[in-house]
Amino acid sequence: MAEHLEQTVQTEQDIESLYNLSELFKVFGDSTRIRILYELLRCEELCVQHLAERLSMGQSAISHQLRILRSAGLVRPRREGKTVFYALDDDHVRGLIRAGMEHISHG
Repeated sequence: MAEHLEQTVQTEQDIESLYNLSELFKVFGDSTRIRILYELLRCEELCVQHLAERLSMGQSAISHQLRILRSAGLVRPRREGKTVFYALDDDHVRGLIRAGMEHISHG
């Protein structure tokens, strides 16, 4: 029984990883950010102006949310002249969004 207890004690690394995971899920806790991520999943790459039009929001509000998503490592920018295009950072992000959508569709 003591062996089993030792295996269940969380290490400092576990605690840090779980904290980082909770911070990631906090980013997903905002409906505007989820809407942005979903549009980027559908369209692969969009600039702030196009995101603002699609979501019927101001560009400054979209930019603010994109900064949060970028700092969380969920989106990446690509500059083309004066325009910055945003895309989901990688397949892990796509998978998280798809898994969430699948989960809620099961009711």
